[in-house]
Amino acid sequence: MRTLIVHNARSGFGSDSIFEFERALLQEGDECVTRVLGTEFDLNGALRDAEDFDLVVLSGGDGTVTSILYELRRRDVTCCVFPSGTANLFFNNLGLASEPNAIARACRQGGVIGCDLGEISWSEQGVSHTRGFGIMAGTGYDASLMRTAMPDKKSLGEAAYFAAALKNTRPEVSHFSITVDGVRHERDGIACLVANTATMQGEIEIVSDCSMSDGLIDVIVLATSDAVQLIVPFLSGILDRRGRAGRPFIEHFTGREVKVESSSPIPMQIDGDVVADAVTGYVARVLPRANDVVVDQTSPYYPSSRKLAPRD
Repeated sequence: MRTLIVHNARSGFGSDSIFEFERALLQEGDECVTRVLGTEFDLNGALRDAEDFDLVVLSGGDGTVTSILYELRRRDVTCCVFPSGTANLFFNNLGLASEPNAIARACRQGGVIGCDLGEISWSEQGVSHTRGFGIMAGTGYDASLMRTAMPDKKSLGEAAYFAAALKNTRPEVSHFSITVDGVRHERDGIACLVANTATMQGEIEIVSDCSMSDGLIDVIVLATSDAVQLIVPFLSGILDRRGRAGRPFIEHFTGREVKVESSSPIPMQIDGDVVADAVTGYVARVLPRANDVVVDQTSPYYPSSRKLAPRD
């Protein structure tokens, strides 16, 4: 088996577990190429010959992983996601066992699913931008938290987000015009997000039945003027992790293409990466089954997977 590992050594806390995975994966006669991303983050160069490998391993945080998946979208490449970041929400939403040996075993014995991606477009100072996302993107309170938390992520990890929340309990309320597959909704709130998957830490689903392989994206509006009120859906999530009874102060739409406009410029984030300038709107769409991704028998997606087959 020929394997390409694309590794972001700056993600998370700089763990060396990717090399433990590599040792567990390789067998006699195998070939493995490891490319460590530099500061310029040249994904086009790192993935130029990805189709020549049986497997491409994506090692980094959520921003790294989904950037690589977007670069590989619609290409004939089998991907394995390896969790080397701070939160690793994309990996956790896939539901695999997280030990390096278990991930290596999945690459040999697991299955493959067609995994959706989201694509988001926006403008900054008259310049158009487009990026992929695998978890969530959007504008408002969450982007403000991520901007505040960014300097502390290396030292505090996920706790940096909670520290940022304590600094901003009265976020700005915006008016959102939200068009989902041609149907327009007018809402007030502190954030409007689009999600490919919406399970957060602790396996709490922000909204129920949000799948990475259903060909849809979910729109989530935090319809509150007070961040303290978000404690209510958080506590309900502890008691009802799947959100079957709904989430107070959270409204939810589903579709294939979404346009969001806000009443004033507000921060935007894409899988935890905050864009440089505040924006007044964006367009998001789903890319159904954009990537072939490895899953194991612990994953909820495994029953619908197909067997991993090496190239000739």
